[in-house]
Amino acid sequence: MPTQISSGAVWGLDGVLIEVETDISPGLPSMVIVGLPDTAVQEARERVKSAIKNTGYKFPVSRIAVNLAPADLPKSGSLYDLPIAISILAGGGLINGPPSLLKDSLFLGELSLDGRLRPVPGVLAIAAAATAASLKNIFVPAENAKEASLVKNIAVWPVDNLANLIAHLEGRVELTAFTAKTFNIEQNHGIDFKDVAGQFVAKRALAIAAAGQHNILFTGPPGSGKTMLARALETILPPLSENEFIAVTKIYSIAGLLPANSLTSFRRPLRSPHHTSSRIAIIGGGSHPKPGEVTLAHHGVLFLDEFPEFPRSTLESLRQPLEDGMVTVSRVSGSFKFPAQFILVAAQNPCPCGNLGHPKIVCQCSDTQIKRYQARISGPILDRIDLVAEVPYQSYQQLQTTGGPTSAELRAQVAMARAAQKLRFGSDQTNAQMTPVELKHFALPDPDGQAILESAMTRLSLSARAYHRILKVARTIADLDGVQNILAKHLSEAIQYRLKQD
Repeated sequence: MPTQISSGAVWGLDGVLIEVETDISPGLPSMVIVGLPDTAVQEARERVKSAIKNTGYKFPVSRIAVNLAPADLPKSGSLYDLPIAISILAGGGLINGPPSLLKDSLFLGELSLDGRLRPVPGVLAIAAAATAASLKNIFVPAENAKEASLVKNIAVWPVDNLANLIAHLEGRVELTAFTAKTFNIEQNHGIDFKDVAGQFVAKRALAIAAAGQHNILFTGPPGSGKTMLARALETILPPLSENEFIAVTKIYSIAGLLPANSLTSFRRPLRSPHHTSSRIAIIGGGSHPKPGEVTLAHHGVLFLDEFPEFPRSTLESLRQPLEDGMVTVSRVSGSFKFPAQFILVAAQNPCPCGNLGHPKIVCQCSDTQIKRYQARISGPILDRIDLVAEVPYQSYQQLQTTGGPTSAELRAQVAMARAAQKLRFGSDQTNAQMTPVELKHFALPDPDGQAILESAMTRLSLSARAYHRILKVARTIADLDGVQNILAKHLSEAIQYRLKQD
């Protein structure tokens, strides 16, 4: 009778249960793995065989058939090594443990040739699937135990090697279950705002962006401080909430970017891909769809320097995540949804040479070159950016002066504004995510403000999307001021941040 062992797989950003079925029957010695395995899964035959022998057990000299069910779901990676080894040992009568323990447990991990376990990606998603299926235990490589412990209501057993696991299953040795610890979510530390000379308009725009999760575009000559400002943004963002922390950790685990035995996703992500990155690298996808940079920046910041230098197709593919906070990747095998709620910080030069408007250097670009360069960013993309701030050239005297609020002071203001939004929406939703219905309820300006907005709509020929985004920004500015109603001055400031792009 075939032996069944539970394991798991990652499908998109979700974990699914995989049944490892093993049948050992008389015949010529062979081992076949079926169920749409990739090369890494097929190579498990040699790893499992060597690990069992080097652990001190006799590998069955029989015909071994391993089925990974469901058979229509592609299987990839090395995480099936451990469940395949356990199923072979149990099927061959080499493990004399209680059947209920195997039935109520999930196994995953990569085996080395001497039986040691190596960490694997996607453990958090698989552990969540195991809990949903009411499994009681999950056996994982020791380096993955901390990650798996983020899931409640399941016992996490860290395993160093195959021999210790077998001894535990047989009751000869008792492994120590991993005890979940309280994780201290860190505040991002980096460039302090007080160390950025001048650029008070840009700093104010960043505070608004952080408070309401608004997208922002910096434009200015090379060396004016655009990159420095973008990297300072993370220091004024509030710490991750518990739910955000788990979501970010899950994404980084599946992407294989979570260092073994270390949860470094305590801080909000800051992703800064180069402009030569492919569209799939930015958006996500592939034959087995994986999250891209927009998803790796979820609940954090996506900084796109040299914005116009990105391929047009890549920039246009940003429309959906900027609008919906979600990326949908469709393949023949299915449709995958990847979360992508981030603050976009884009930076560009005013022209190809970067000196347009420079007080001391003459621009060498022709009008045609300037127009062609600026046209690389389409109107629909600009329409999805809430704030545009100039970052002008700084003179020697300006570079010697520092001042303005510190990152800690701005962070306190941002936290106050975020608290007002949480009270308003009853969740972690921000002003940038308001629906048209919520805008009518929470962002209705006073009569003076309505007159200013009507004049701006007529004079600047603003789109409906721009109209809504102005109201969202004005709502955030009012929250930073600690007032309930949107006043004319709030709308005027919000409109000012759109003048450069329309």
